Amino acid sequence: MKNTEIQVKRIYETATPGDGMRVLVDRVWPRGISKDAAALDAWEKDLAPSTELRKWFGHKPARFGEFRQRYRQELHARSEALEALLARAKGKKLSLLFGAKDTEHNNAVVLREVLQERMR
Repeated sequence: MKNTEIQVKRIYETATPGDGMRVLVDRVWPRGISKDAAALDAWEKDLAPSTELRKWFGHKPARFGEFRQRYRQELHARSEALEALLARAKGKKLSLLFGAKDTEHNNAVVLREVLQERMR
């Protein structure tokens, strides 16, 4: 699984062939995006933060450290889903898609960290 490249990308950016496998990792469908425009290979709601955690975080950068810690705990309990995603993406580029405006403080960034750690 070491040869899987993982990137994070806003779903509002245009889909390109270089995206590889496109996976939405938000629990809620992004506003204003059609299913065609999304060009998804999968929608992994189970790998998104819980509704409670998402609402608590509220995309406030000051809460990101605590959010990261709590979300990593949630992901730890979803080991099978993480392994299944890595198995499907094996040898391909994987694009984790998110709807948030903040490209540095969002769940896809944390999910990428966790997936990269699992590939080591």
